[in-house]
Amino acid sequence: MFEKLEIVRMAQSMARHAGLRTEVAAQNVANADTPGYRARDLPDFESYASGMTGLRTTRAGHLRGAEATAAEPVPVETKGAASPNGNTVSLEEEMVRAVAARQQHEMALSIYQSSSRLIRTSLGRSS
Repeated sequence: MFEKLEIVRMAQSMARHAGLRTEVAAQNVANADTPGYRARDLPDFESYASGMTGLRTTRAGHLRGAEATAAEPVPVETKGAASPNGNTVSLEEEMVRAVAARQQHEMALSIYQSSSRLIRTSLGRSS
């Protein structure tokens, strides 16, 4: 029942996006010494969430429809200077991405907890 609330769905999507971004950053760090490896990252959550409006399309030129909302974000190569062996992973940038993903995940949890408290309060339960 509560999964149908837009705020809960958005918090779940934000947490999922943060987890996927952490996974991509971990893959980049794991391949930091692999010759020719190209660093990847996910698009920001804002651009990913813009397709999650849940609006239906009645014509091809309209906003993205429900078929686009279920899609997971796809990692893309990042721009960066390559080392002599062709690797583009920067450990400093990966640390920054991992911290940003952690903050995003904590924000999602905070949103979810706040909405849960609000629902419990509206139902007359204090705990």
